Amino acid sequence: MPLRIEGTAPTLLIRKAAFERAELTRQRFDEVLNLTDEEFRVEGQLIAVGPLVGEDTMSELIEALEEAGLVYFDDFFELSGNWPDWLRVFAQGE
Repeated sequence: MPLRIEGTAPTLLIRKAAFERAELTRQRFDEVLNLTDEEFRVEGQLIAVGPLVGEDTMSELIEALEEAGLVYFDDFFELSGNWPDWLRVFAQGE
């Protein structure tokens, strides 16, 4: 089932296989970001983290993922969250 992506702030999409390969955990994300269940969602082979607020939050998260060995675009991707309210965006991994 596709995950609805909010247009209010950026959301990071991570391939579940890459997340597991890098031995990342939800707990590690919560320690840094204090996420709610709505801000860390897993569906099929896709993990959605966000919407994330704060100017530096996304850049710091991307840096941490790259340090863990993940590759931008191949393993994870940022959706800006910059679209009008009348548009609905959904994401689904394959």
